[in-house]
Amino acid sequence: MLWYLSLRTLLFDRGKLLTGLVGVVFSVILVNVQGGLFYGLISKASYLVDRSQADIWVGSYQMHNVDFPHDVPARWLQRIRSIPGVAEADPIRIGFSEMSLPDGGHEGVTVVGIMRDSSLGRSFEVIQGNPQALADPLGIVVDECDDEKLQYPALGEIREIGGKRTRVVAKSRGVLSFLVTPYVFTTLDRAADFIGSDRTLVSYFLVRTVPGANKAEVCREIDRRLPSATAMTAQDYANVSINFWTTRTGIGLSFGAAAGLGLLVGLVMVGQTLYAMVLDRISEYATLKAIGATEREIITLLTLQSATIAIVGICLGTVLSFLIGLLLSTPRTTIAIPAMLYVGSGLLVFTICLLAAGLPYLRVRSVDAHTVLQGS
Repeated sequence: MLWYLSLRTLLFDRGKLLTGLVGVVFSVILVNVQGGLFYGLISKASYLVDRSQADIWVGSYQMHNVDFPHDVPARWLQRIRSIPGVAEADPIRIGFSEMSLPDGGHEGVTVVGIMRDSSLGRSFEVIQGNPQALADPLGIVVDECDDEKLQYPALGEIREIGGKRTRVVAKSRGVLSFLVTPYVFTTLDRAADFIGSDRTLVSYFLVRTVPGANKAEVCREIDRRLPSATAMTAQDYANVSINFWTTRTGIGLSFGAAAGLGLLVGLVMVGQTLYAMVLDRISEYATLKAIGATEREIITLLTLQSATIAIVGICLGTVLSFLIGLLLSTPRTTIAIPAMLYVGSGLLVFTICLLAAGLPYLRVRSVDAHTVLQGS
């Protein structure tokens, strides 16, 4: 009975119902898209880790960001390979340099050097050019999404990085740095030349463990044998890298504020809609109270109205959020909305809508049924 009454009340004034639904849909879309943009952006901070195909990263003591390594001795490699549970370990070198441009200018790049025949650290997938790009004596791999920054390098084109000749032999797609500097992939030795690094030093060691090995125990053993190093599982180091940017910049705060603003707008619109409906039908609520409706039934009626608006609005907002992510997401502006964000935003908006039912209830509760009916 109350379900039927609440639905009839909502449908009686479709204009106000539409206003409430717009508020909820807007809130859901804003939270999901803002969250998806934030997740898509911040996930680039751990891109090299996530796609390294390594189980463990070993670097300098208290390493905190994959793009800002502190060099460690290359001679540690054999000691890491001798640790029980380690199936494979290879070094990787990461550093900054500048690439020459056709117009005479230069563009800063992040050089990533890996072992030529190793699968560890190979974060790119060649979509143009030579799949065995690193076998070329001068070969580098750049990303086609950075073409504009690098002034559209053609396959086979000669450039200079750090004053050393090199050749663009392949391109990947979607391997974008969280920083503004494009990634350039090459071999370990060529990377040392490009960034002017000492060849006895590397940035990290990437470790693949044997099947069934306890990665945490392997990390502890590496830390014990190399007190000046830090070993983390790939998942842990990805989280550390993301946390670095989230806590040391205003990114988390700015995105959180925008999402919070969306929720606030939705709350205000739903509350205002329900409040206006109650004011328009104050005599009807007074009648309900006069014929014996309890306070519990009144608040239940208002809660059902809020729940109806919330459920319909959340469903529409979720579908529209998915379509926005599907149609507008690009490698450079990624909208990656995790399933948990859909669920979390839906539950949050639903809870806020239920709380919004309290506003009109306060108005109905103060109504004297006899006074209203006599004046009607």
